[in-house]
Amino acid sequence: MKRVVITGQGTINALGHSVPETLAAFREGRCGIGEIDIQDLDRLSIRIGGQVRGYDPEAHFNRQQIALYDRFTQFTLLAARQAVGQAGLTFSDELSEEAGVVLGTSGGGMNTLDENYRSVYEEGKNRVHPFVVPKLMNNAAASHVSMAYNLKGPSFTVATACASSNHAMGQAFQMIRSGMTRVMVTGGSESMLCFGGIKAWEGLRVMSKDACRPFSANRNGMVQGEGAAVFVFEEYDHARARGAEILAEVIGFAMTSDASDIVMPSRQGAARAISGALRDARLAPGDVGYINAHGTGTAANDKTECAAVADVFGADADRLMMSSTKSMHGHLIGGTGAVELLACIMALREGIIPPTVGYEEPDPECALDVVPNEAREAEVDVVLSNAFAFGGLNAVLALRKV
Repeated sequence: MKRVVITGQGTINALGHSVPETLAAFREGRCGIGEIDIQDLDRLSIRIGGQVRGYDPEAHFNRQQIALYDRFTQFTLLAARQAVGQAGLTFSDELSEEAGVVLGTSGGGMNTLDENYRSVYEEGKNRVHPFVVPKLMNNAAASHVSMAYNLKGPSFTVATACASSNHAMGQAFQMIRSGMTRVMVTGGSESMLCFGGIKAWEGLRVMSKDACRPFSANRNGMVQGEGAAVFVFEEYDHARARGAEILAEVIGFAMTSDASDIVMPSRQGAARAISGALRDARLAPGDVGYINAHGTGTAANDKTECAAVADVFGADADRLMMSSTKSMHGHLIGGTGAVELLACIMALREGIIPPTVGYEEPDPECALDVVPNEAREAEVDVVLSNAFAFGGLNAVLALRKV
């Protein structure tokens, strides 16, 4: 089995348009959630989100590209540009033939869908742009990344709701570990902060109108975010041979299904995924120093996740740190695990644990150390990243300091 390392990372999200900006926000405990700016906001009861601000597509793409790229694809390409640039890779010859891209998204081109439903049903138009289908399809971002970087190997999109990115990165990890390829571009993106996207989530009655407060007793729901994070996963010997900077090592992955309920989380399903990741990485519970929690801020998720962690870690849960960065950047749905992996890498490389901001009242059912409100300096060698999705689909990654 090959070792797998991360040699590049890139992002754009509510906290910043780059990795350094995002990590600075994590260190400062800065919240990127606020009132959103979209069409027909007055028709929504939910008016906050982790929106990417100060973003001008024309600063990055020409008119023809903008006509072809939905907002989620634009975010992906910008994050991929940073990640591949940092990795310092050129994909040609044999490497081009085997390298690929696996990305996660839940809604795909939701902005394109929203705009064209409005055009046809509200404005009564009978024709839409010929690029609507290639613009809104879930695999659009993966396909455009493959074209941008000449990636001719395994390339596809994973859509498993809130676990999409972790599932995608887990597949990339397994492909390299098995020897199928030496390099994969992976991560996820989402841009669902449009009228139809928010209106649909309103119907679930799991959204907060004021703030995301994971693990706090007065939490009242999740808050949507948008953006992307993309990574270069690489076979260890290949990275070492070319003198690449190694950010972290991916050492384990597991995925489970609750097989019980379409929306309610399962303590047992989450625990099996966490245990599976530890087993795959050949770790003992005491080896893990930090978990980036799924931590949505809903009553059901947070207490279920804490119970699952307590079940798996037992006495070791008392010394474990676990925080939810969704409190800062919002829930990016299919892209959320990718942005959260940035926090995991920061914890390993810098010894800084990002906080759970907005924490106000202890909850006896969430009695773990959730790093409330302020980042913490702490040396950790192993971290986990949790993702638990609607549909009962769970995916957990394990990373180690190199």
